[in-house]
Amino acid sequence: MDTKPWVVQGTVAAPVAAVAGLLLAVREGRVGDDNLLVLARASAARRGAMTVIAGEVAGTYRAELAGPVEPVEIQADSRSSTLAVQSWYGGVYAVTACAAGALVTHRVHRVVPEHPGFADGIAEIGLRTRIDRDLRDVLNVIADRLGC
Repeated sequence: MDTKPWVVQGTVAAPVAAVAGLLLAVREGRVGDDNLLVLARASAARRGAMTVIAGEVAGTYRAELAGPVEPVEIQADSRSSTLAVQSWYGGVYAVTACAAGALVTHRVHRVVPEHPGFADGIAEIGLRTRIDRDLRDVLNVIADRLGC
């Protein structure tokens, strides 16, 4: 598999702090638009079968899924406005200021095709298409919640 990172970006016409507040919102409980938004559209989350549990270190979490799939590891860092996710892929979301408001970058640096969470559908639509679509969904939710 290609070892180069995949990068997608998008903007939200809102202050960085507001966008980061929604993107980095992670707490114990069910995954949804107000909790671990970046995974809210995953099939397990849509079925209500994905729950966030706090780790022992501040800012670390894991999302437990019903079934045989290993938990998703999450690390939120409000100081750097980043959210790292490790499941069938390893990636980092980052929020920075730009002329349009807030620039959200999702950089996938590792893919694990043999991971049980890696769906056959990704091979059909392509990884870049998948992460681009997922980021657009996240940005649409953020824009809607912020009214922009």
